[in-house]
Amino acid sequence: MADHPNFPPNFIWGTATAAYQIEGAAREDGRGPSIWDVFSSTPGKTLNGDTGEVACDHYHRWEQDFDLMNDIGVDAYRFSVAWPRIIPQGTGEVNEQGLDFYDRLVDGMLERGIKPFCTLYHWDLPQPLQDQMGWANRAVVDAFVRYADVVTKRLGDRVSAYATLNEPWCSAELGYIKGEHAPGLQDRQLGLRAAHHLLLAHGSALPVMRANAPEAQHGIVLNFNPSYPASDDPEDVAAARRLDGMFNRWYLDPVLKGRYPDDIWQGYGSDVPDVHDGDLEVMSGPIDFLGVNYYSRAVLAHDPDGDWPNLRGVSFDAERTDMGWEVYPEGLSDLLRRLEHDYDLPPVYITENGAAYPDKVDDGEVRDEDRISYIRRHLEAVSDAMAHGVDVRGYFAWSLMDNFEWAFGYSKRFGLVYVDYETLQRIPKHSAHWYRDYIEQQKAATVR
Repeated sequence: MADHPNFPPNFIWGTATAAYQIEGAAREDGRGPSIWDVFSSTPGKTLNGDTGEVACDHYHRWEQDFDLMNDIGVDAYRFSVAWPRIIPQGTGEVNEQGLDFYDRLVDGMLERGIKPFCTLYHWDLPQPLQDQMGWANRAVVDAFVRYADVVTKRLGDRVSAYATLNEPWCSAELGYIKGEHAPGLQDRQLGLRAAHHLLLAHGSALPVMRANAPEAQHGIVLNFNPSYPASDDPEDVAAARRLDGMFNRWYLDPVLKGRYPDDIWQGYGSDVPDVHDGDLEVMSGPIDFLGVNYYSRAVLAHDPDGDWPNLRGVSFDAERTDMGWEVYPEGLSDLLRRLEHDYDLPPVYITENGAAYPDKVDDGEVRDEDRISYIRRHLEAVSDAMAHGVDVRGYFAWSLMDNFEWAFGYSKRFGLVYVDYETLQRIPKHSAHWYRDYIEQQKAATVR
């Protein structure tokens, strides 16, 4: 991989967050409850019973946070809109105060020369919709389309790019099958139904979004877990292929190929969702970009015991982050090249990439050299993929600042900026200064 990559002059440098993880103000200005409000306040669901009630208080401190972004020198900011702020019941009355807040955010970005990249759904479904089975209920598709219509009509072409969904695998698999995320269910049939309706909502919303913001880009953000076999044994190779199908192809194939992968469809048996005529055509409507979220890879072996999919993850000594995830930059390059080879791939943004480490403040500074190394090597992987013909348009570091890390509460720090959760003080880490310098160097190199 390239040790000293040179990115093109129009490459977008950004950072990213999500509404529930940073905003707080959970009960202010007409915001309704989300599934994460309910889940996180349920005993035993999150570490230490942490919730997003206050989080980073970005709702009140966004100007300070935008000034920090300006100091870092990013071109773009990927944020998400909280559906419960806009339509508190999921359907019905629109909350103008919620729209006003995101109006202010977009204006604040534009005033600072930062391009807004908006994600409409980053997991915070209004609880009243979950009371009607949430994403497992096909009626949620129409509710999402209306929500997307309301937001894109208000924000319009001031936003550079809209993503319908963030990581539908997490919403469906972790929320409905494994029960680790809101709404905390454990039912594979419901989870596969939820996954289908998520992608159907994505495709159904696109024409409305394009009509409201014709100059913006419109796409979707998927998370990928490249799967590698633990050995050359054909059974291990097949096991890795099965995980790839469940994690990656089950979500990407409907969007880019208009079909579900046959091998996984057969493996799921009677749990597969009810697909209506025309669903797959809607789900595979054209997108202007694919958002790729990458953190690590999976290494799989065949497990002869138990039921399909008969696979197990393999543990081994490796450099790992505070999440226990292997640091494997080559996986990002492999993934991008594979996507380019296997699909009619639209332009790509790396919409999330980053690492959690046990950061500490020492003499007023946070010396997170491991994070710097992680980001630098993954940018080299992106450059390598681009050298092999993959059309990558930008990179968004996850995350702007430490925040509520879902079921892990406030125990895992992904930020370029340290947040003291007692005082809510922000302290840019060494990685923030490094990222600023890296961006400056890249831009200087393109004007020589």
